[in-house]
Amino acid sequence: MAERGGPKVYSIAAHRGFADALVAGLLPRYFDPELGLSRLTLLLPSSRAARTVSEAFIRLTGEQGMQGLLMPRMAMVGDLDLDETLSALLDPLGASEIPPAVDPTRRWLELAELLRVELEEAGRVVPGSAGLLRLARETAATMDRLLVEEVAPDDLMSERVLDLLAGNVSRHWQDSIRIFARVQARWRARLEERGEVDAATRRNLLFDRAARRWREEPPESPIVAAGVTSAAPALARMLRAIAHLPEGAVILPDVDLAMDDAAWEELGLAGQSKEPGGPVFARSDSLTHPQYHLKLLLGRMGLNRAEVDQWHRKGLGAASPERTHAISSLFLPPEASKAWVDLDARKRRLSGVRLMTRPTSEEEAQAIALLVRQALEAPEKRVAVVTPDRGLARRVVRHLERWNIAADDTAGTPLNLTAAGRFFLQLTECVTEGFAPVPLIAALAHPLVRRDGDRRAWLENLRAFERRLRGPRPSQGLEVLGEIARKAGVEDWWSDEVAPVLAPLALSGERLPLAELLDLLIGAGEALAGEDLWAQEDGRALSRFVEELRLQARETGTLVAVSDIHSALRDAMEQVAVRPPYGGHPRVAIYGLLESRMTRADLVICGGLNEGTWPGVPGSDALLAPPILRALGVPGADFRIGLSAHDLAGALGAPEVVLSRAERDMDGPTIPSRFLLRIEALLSENAEAHREAEIPQLAQHLDRLAPAAEVYPRPRPDPSAELRKVTIKVTALDRLLGDPYQFYAQEILGLRVLDPLDAEATPALQGTLAHEVLERWHKARKADASAGLIPIAEEILRDSSLHPSIKALWKPRLFKALEWVEAQIAAQQSEGREVIGVERKGEMLADGVRIHGRADRIDRLPDGTLAIVDYKTGSPPSAAQVEAGYALQLGLLGLIAREGDFDGLSGAASTFEYWSLAKKDGEFGYVDVPMKVGRKTSGLLPEEFLPRHEDFLERAIARFILGRDPFTAKENPDYPGYTDYDQLMRLEEWQIRVIDTDDGAGPGGPPA
Repeated sequence: MAERGGPKVYSIAAHRGFADALVAGLLPRYFDPELGLSRLTLLLPSSRAARTVSEAFIRLTGEQGMQGLLMPRMAMVGDLDLDETLSALLDPLGASEIPPAVDPTRRWLELAELLRVELEEAGRVVPGSAGLLRLARETAATMDRLLVEEVAPDDLMSERVLDLLAGNVSRHWQDSIRIFARVQARWRARLEERGEVDAATRRNLLFDRAARRWREEPPESPIVAAGVTSAAPALARMLRAIAHLPEGAVILPDVDLAMDDAAWEELGLAGQSKEPGGPVFARSDSLTHPQYHLKLLLGRMGLNRAEVDQWHRKGLGAASPERTHAISSLFLPPEASKAWVDLDARKRRLSGVRLMTRPTSEEEAQAIALLVRQALEAPEKRVAVVTPDRGLARRVVRHLERWNIAADDTAGTPLNLTAAGRFFLQLTECVTEGFAPVPLIAALAHPLVRRDGDRRAWLENLRAFERRLRGPRPSQGLEVLGEIARKAGVEDWWSDEVAPVLAPLALSGERLPLAELLDLLIGAGEALAGEDLWAQEDGRALSRFVEELRLQARETGTLVAVSDIHSALRDAMEQVAVRPPYGGHPRVAIYGLLESRMTRADLVICGGLNEGTWPGVPGSDALLAPPILRALGVPGADFRIGLSAHDLAGALGAPEVVLSRAERDMDGPTIPSRFLLRIEALLSENAEAHREAEIPQLAQHLDRLAPAAEVYPRPRPDPSAELRKVTIKVTALDRLLGDPYQFYAQEILGLRVLDPLDAEATPALQGTLAHEVLERWHKARKADASAGLIPIAEEILRDSSLHPSIKALWKPRLFKALEWVEAQIAAQQSEGREVIGVERKGEMLADGVRIHGRADRIDRLPDGTLAIVDYKTGSPPSAAQVEAGYALQLGLLGLIAREGDFDGLSGAASTFEYWSLAKKDGEFGYVDVPMKVGRKTSGLLPEEFLPRHEDFLERAIARFILGRDPFTAKENPDYPGYTDYDQLMRLEEWQIRVIDTDDGAGPGGPPA
């Protein structure tokens, strides 16, 4: 390449492939037979870009048959505003006079304390610890954003900004900027006391010093800046200095040199001052253009686009040059887009680009995995999946595992979603939630716990404890959990292995030092998981995170409310990306947008092209209003849309490109990306010819290669006569007649539904509590007739393990109903009615089958007959339900009293009552008789009540217990039974078909 005067600035077109084209040009230009490229200093935007360039060098030297190569010295100068880390490699340039940078974690913690003080002094509401730390993180990000743009703190209170505050900004934004300015002033004072600066300030100073030194004493060795697109002023000045070095060059990715001057001018002034009033930025539609940030960079470098030359080499796997022309046409600014009407076909050509739309994001992931699998059939073909949707990336990784293809998501996984991170957060949630059942069991059952010990014995004890813990949340405290462990038969396991570990985490809700809390959590984690907690990549990332936070929190004395520790750590861990180590498939890569820059593959699949994902929703600054940012000369949030457009433009330069989206995601219907709509508009009538057809069709059959499953019939199990010999509970007869399958599953198979952990308090639980209170009260009255019901209820509630919130919710209603019961019984006792049995178990034989149950209460009436009473906390069954055979409990209890006995108590029952503790007509408590009495127009007459129950019982025994009728699922569709066994009977697979074919109730028929 011939040398020329003036700045040496080059552009690598999208179709050439940046990294491969870069090394293809650097090697012949700077290669030394003895030193290789070791004299060359290569400035790159990030460590990931350095890895990409290193891989490109390896490919090129392998292609050319070179035995080895001394690589150039690489320095990373990433933009802090783009979440990159400043490389320390610029320090050796001789910057000893530049102050050191403050530790970012220390800065975050100290800003939280400054914000708390400032908000208190301003009389504002101070958020909790987690909210304060979140606000501190946003404050630090805003500070960095202003420092990168070299906006001085004094500019915040300049005349231009104050005028804007007075006239065009709401009171909220006015208060926000004033608090931000005061916090920033306090922070600057602290930095001056310690002789430190912010990392962004130090970076600017380093860049300016390097630029000044290189201008004064040009280095003898070559310096090349490649792929740096940040338009930060200090970086732009350094790039200008590099461009003017005798052996320097600046190489930019895909500056559109083919765009005509009118379209280029339409992008606006790109931050260049037009008037003394301050910077003038383009319209928001120009900010979103992929070339805007490049024009901004060239403007700050003091260069014209005409001074940029095309790079002289292309990389391995470069696409056709027509692709770059099409990309340029695709992203024309609004006015220039009118040229599409007369656009030459050559500039519309997108051969090799395919469009793919799938119904759901899961099907999109499956189709992308199929594309990858298909591409790998070609030897040496490289595939890259690029998407900002990390959920989609994880799905693609899982789908590829079916073919044993290990694809690493190089964008990484947030630390809080890794195995080690989740375990650590589960322990913090145990602290904040007072050992609530769900986080407690999740932590104790985590795969890292006891992995190298006797995990089997540990899990056996844990399962027994978990089963006993199921149900509503108990009261807080390890004592309550210890009692549950005792009842579960694992008291030794709890007291020896679990309680000593958890005891230090039983903390109150006051503010405690963050460092001490971390010490306790680390101790508990190591006691449960040992070294396995830190062993893997995620564990090492967790170790670095915790150690850094603990060190800085101890030095700053940061206090955190115990109730906020979980959310505070979760937010902080979410900022840490855990990237996989090497070991994935060598020809497959999954990138985020940041990771995809400078990379190239033979096939690039761009996934998640929906609005809100690619491009993402532009987030406004939490502290500074958009008009204030414009007044300060800082690009708005739409600037990032332009960056994502540039990422897509770079990906479109690959030889083969598939642009993919899903019509629906987890939140509902999606909107196609504005970028995708422009591509379809550019293709116009040829868009359908670019649709990917083969892969969607293949995906539909991927899981259907096996023979179709047979239609599942309506279950009609027919167990043997021996298995049918079971007893019948008084509460199960209506289930046996209405839905025989439920009876079969419960009584013959012995299946029971387990309560969930931390279950909601159900009416059934309230009924159990009420029954216990009434039982104890009735028994106490035998010894002392004056025993009160409410004191006994108070004692039982106090001793129960129910959560205090449940007790507080139930107590008023329950006590009102119990007072009614006490008054009702006293009134009946004065009339000669006497309670003679409470919670009595009874049984009888019917055709040799044992019928058994428990009566809540049995009274002796003045005429010597019995009254059977059943307590209900809700509405009792109606007389019509009893007549239909849907509520047979009271009648069967009456038959047992007549034909059998209740622990020696028997006799003829003439009265059957439900005593409901629910509210009716504004009062708690009422009595209902399930027969056709009084004004009731339906139900059984008193003289029909027991005979009809006898008939129901005889028919059930004859059909199912002694007979051979199948236990047909949902035999009586009108039976209002439970849904506990619907999944077991696979109800949804046959129910609609049965209804459509009018299958009726099956061979058994409904009860008469």
